[in-house]
Amino acid sequence: MALPRLHARTSTPRSALGVSRRGFVGLLGAGAATAGVGAVAGAPLAHAATPSGSGLTSASLPAPSSPAYWDAVRRLFMLDKDILFMNVGTVGSPPREVLDRVDNVHREVAAGAIAAYSNFADVREVAARGYGCDPDELVVSHNTSDGMSKIIAGLALKEGDEILTTNHEHSGGNVPMALARDRLGVVIKRVALPVGNDQRAEDYVALFRKAITSRTKVLLFSAPTYKTGTMLPIRMLAKLAQEYGLTTVVDGAHIPGMMAYDFHELGVDFLAGSAAKWQCGPGGTGILYIRNKVIAAHNPNPLPEFWPVVSSGYPSEGGRPARSNGPTASYDIAADLQSVGNGSLAVMAGVREVCEVWDRIGRQRIQDHVLGLSSHLRELVVERWGVKSLYSPKDDPRLVCALTSFAPFSDPRDVFDGQKTTKLVQRLKDEYGIVIRTSDFPVIGSAKPHSVIRVSTHLFHQKADVERVVNALWTLSRDMS
Repeated sequence: MALPRLHARTSTPRSALGVSRRGFVGLLGAGAATAGVGAVAGAPLAHAATPSGSGLTSASLPAPSSPAYWDAVRRLFMLDKDILFMNVGTVGSPPREVLDRVDNVHREVAAGAIAAYSNFADVREVAARGYGCDPDELVVSHNTSDGMSKIIAGLALKEGDEILTTNHEHSGGNVPMALARDRLGVVIKRVALPVGNDQRAEDYVALFRKAITSRTKVLLFSAPTYKTGTMLPIRMLAKLAQEYGLTTVVDGAHIPGMMAYDFHELGVDFLAGSAAKWQCGPGGTGILYIRNKVIAAHNPNPLPEFWPVVSSGYPSEGGRPARSNGPTASYDIAADLQSVGNGSLAVMAGVREVCEVWDRIGRQRIQDHVLGLSSHLRELVVERWGVKSLYSPKDDPRLVCALTSFAPFSDPRDVFDGQKTTKLVQRLKDEYGIVIRTSDFPVIGSAKPHSVIRVSTHLFHQKADVERVVNALWTLSRDMS
């Protein structure tokens, strides 16, 4: 079936959209229409040039060795210059060129009434390249919670099976686990996580090892934990799971865009993350990794039984072949999960664009930058408040990330005063124009949760920003003590 012609009139000149009708249809038309669906299937997305006059792009950055490099990176974004935004762990901000891409494709789709019943193979290919996996293992989900729900609902769990997890999980993982418990009779068992700078990676592995029983089927954990910014040692825990034949599920909400991880090398079975936090993609987008082949060097275990429970791509008759027991996939399981009715060409174009922006800058370069800033932040916190104020690790590089949580008041009793911590964060915004957030969580040996603050350091920050937030917090905390 032919694609609809782009003949609708709009008030915006086509030249301003950054792509011609012929160019857009030609790019989309590279994918064949699905018989009986009457829409685009697997069609490449429009990839027009960013409109002129929008300024610097990731393709025109100065050399990384230039002293102006990271300032130029900052100028890729349209964040309010009157606000120092250091809460990327909650939400990111797309670069201008990503916003332009989404806007252009939205307008062209509206003009041509173009449907997108697609598995978006081209977008998955670009994204997978940046995450060290294959397109048949990569799904662009709605967010981390969406990915976690699809993982847990798709596992073949039954009554009495045990999920071993932690006491610092997000609701995005806690809710689907609760559903599995109440619907299927699955048992949820939690490891209490220590906090602060007194741990090594091996300590966390030992805690999980001690808690595994003959009923344990799934090892589920956040890395990093969103509450404290502790990067649990994913590879070490994956090896532990492999030793006991367990399925690994990682809530990696903060991994895409922050860490330059190779998903194959991690050795996990599933990982759900956000494409709209550190990756700074369009809102309502996530990254879902599903191991779809046996790679002896990283995870030699058989693939777990898994069903794509939310799909319009799974065949209504005949089913799928058995999952692979070797290094080649038997079928594209990610395509089944990606095919869910009529998708958004514009949003998917934005995800593709932001992945390309990150690849142009360099994912390892980004990781080094954001972790360098978090290291600088933690050293300054220790100078002012002392190492015991840190709820994030500092000295074991295997446990660090770009999220830093610490207690901002000198009186140790103030960690129980959530209202005071909230007031501090509000004053920081009102009086200094700096946005961070609070975090609260259970602590071993404490009858009440601790309430602290959490700061995110990202690629649009520099050392001066870190010093600014520390100085402001020091002044405010002393004023409120």
